[in-house]
Amino acid sequence: MSGRRCQTFVGGLDAAIDVVGGKWKVLILWTLSSGPKRFGELKRSLDGVSEKMLIQHLRELERDEVVNREVHNVVPPKVEYSLTAIGTTLIDALRPLGDWGCEHKTRLEDIRNTIPA
Repeated sequence: MSGRRCQTFVGGLDAAIDVVGGKWKVLILWTLSSGPKRFGELKRSLDGVSEKMLIQHLRELERDEVVNREVHNVVPPKVEYSLTAIGTTLIDALRPLGDWGCEHKTRLEDIRNTIPA
């Protein structure tokens, strides 16, 4: 027995949310949508992410075959992360959500920054 637990999803939405869940995964994907990035480039692009969290999320995205990790056989070692074909389709699905956020961002900031009376 491999020790892996079996995962069953109720529907498509919970499967998708499981893949992109967490504060950083969508931002990692969004950053990779402009092209392959090395670990350091990703870390600099994601202000506030810890190295541990970035590594964990990249491993999970790689496990789900959304992100590809390519190791180049050079010295010093070079590792690049990029979207897979499935990852690209996920970006296409997230684009309308990003548009919605842009449309409502100011209103949401106003609501959340208002001090209750």
